[in-house]
Amino acid sequence: MLAIIKQFFAKSHGTPVSDPRFLTLNHWLSQTFTEVSTPELISGDASFRRYFRARCQGRDLIIMDTPVALIPTEPFVAVRDAYAAAGLPVPAIVARDDAQGFMALEDFGDVQLLSLLDRQTVRHWYPKALALLPAIAGVTETALGPLPDYDGAFVRRELGIFTEWLLGTHLKLELTDAEQAVLTDAFDMLTANALSQPKVGMHRDFHSRNLMVVDGELKLLDFQDAVLGPVTYDAVSLLRDCYIRWSEEIVDDMLVEFFVLAHEQALVPPETDMVLFRRWFELMGLQRHIKAAGIFARLNHRDGKAGYLKDIPLTLHYIRDVAVRYKELGDFAKFIMTRVMPALEATA
Repeated sequence: MLAIIKQFFAKSHGTPVSDPRFLTLNHWLSQTFTEVSTPELISGDASFRRYFRARCQGRDLIIMDTPVALIPTEPFVAVRDAYAAAGLPVPAIVARDDAQGFMALEDFGDVQLLSLLDRQTVRHWYPKALALLPAIAGVTETALGPLPDYDGAFVRRELGIFTEWLLGTHLKLELTDAEQAVLTDAFDMLTANALSQPKVGMHRDFHSRNLMVVDGELKLLDFQDAVLGPVTYDAVSLLRDCYIRWSEEIVDDMLVEFFVLAHEQALVPPETDMVLFRRWFELMGLQRHIKAAGIFARLNHRDGKAGYLKDIPLTLHYIRDVAVRYKELGDFAKFIMTRVMPALEATA
């Protein structure tokens, strides 16, 4: 599998017109549409997909290129269809070729929610985003069957990315037995927190770069990894975004808003109080930022996407600031502050 990954990135990071897969994509487009412009590369995402824009028969479309040996297209289609049936704003599929991994999608433009946010506008946009979560929570299965379960093994696998890729590969830290025990205890606590929450349909990457703004309305992207998981996961992905940080006042106000919404939509048991809900939220965010820090390091070392390294410091600040609030995580907070953060600064 690693050989396939390296081969894909060796091709995809070159000049697109010299990429054999790009030539195949052009052939598919010419066979699918009577009039089509040469696709222009927009970007890749944090997976192995690439996205292009092309004008096809008088309208702009987004062309997805997915290497099916690494990521099949069927889960994307299944989640998209389930989300659309639930009334969620997802792109229409205009044409697709599952065997080759090509898809033509409705174009939601270039305006990410992130680009519109400041201390004033966040109070307009975030309630709109949070209002999408009950419908997302209601999607628990697709045509392929129930969504994958975000179970204990899933949570620990994600936490392991931090140890392997950030601490090991990127920072080259050699952990003592005592430090490894600190990580084990912290990860046990975070896993227990995730499993203690009500499970709902979960987007799993619900943040300001995956929400597009079209004519004043929010549109959803990057939903193909949806799972059945903790009720606070998507909310904390948005409110404690890996790409932008808000004051605790703003986060707290929005958390209360989501707490009320979760009760109104019966996403949590009636007896759930704000103290418990906040603990779920904060520890869920801690788990997600630990995972994200590891993924950002992996994107650099495995996939050649060095741009994500700049996002690691914010995730570590989130981790530190939440961990210090919990007595049980005191040793973990100390480890982050005295070992991990200095090591990261040294690599800069």
